Amino acid sequence: MLDWLTGTAFSLAGTGTTWAELLGFVTGVVNVWLVARQHIANWPIGIANVLLLMLLFWTAGLYADAGLQLVYVVLGLYGWWHWLFGGRRRSRLTVARTGRREWWVLAAAGVVLTVGLWALLDRATDSTVPLADALTTALSLLATYGQTRKLVESWWLWIVADLIYIPLYAYKGLWLTGGLYLIFLALCLLGLRAWRGDLRARSAATVVPPGPAPVAA
Repeated sequence: MLDWLTGTAFSLAGTGTTWAELLGFVTGVVNVWLVARQHIANWPIGIANVLLLMLLFWTAGLYADAGLQLVYVVLGLYGWWHWLFGGRRRSRLTVARTGRREWWVLAAAGVVLTVGLWALLDRATDSTVPLADALTTALSLLATYGQTRKLVESWWLWIVADLIYIPLYAYKGLWLTGGLYLIFLALCLLGLRAWRGDLRARSAATVVPPGPAPVAA
């Protein structure tokens, strides 16, 4: 099975594209589209996607991205459960905004993750892009955390990560994956718009219109 997944499906721009990359492309597009629609099926499809990408990234020497996929499996299982039962009174989760305190915590975690992974990749691996690999890994983890909690700002983190991923994968010769992340970028913009619209709609629905003043008895 691994031999087949790492075998060449077709060539693009003179570079062989493996079955793992091709299947990762398809499941990745479907996954992000389902996230934008807040469909619960995004989680099992996303888990299949990250397992395929883990194999792809490891063979390409993107070790932090490969290791990140294992974390994604855990976050995928958590997100699946949290979307179903993480809302009020164990109901389905709804879109929310990131609080100021949570932003500070996420920013601090992002800096620590980036610096730590950068040092690890630079010293312990033969990675040719340690800083870019570390930064995109940190951004992706933070964005996935926000996604598990349906925080609308998680889309902004994905957008920033995708803007770095696209030239990074082109540099590594992963042309199909680079194209996938270009599609991801477009889907993230649509997802951001959809989640913000849902948030505005729910906010408007909870506003209580002013009524007549109570009559004194």
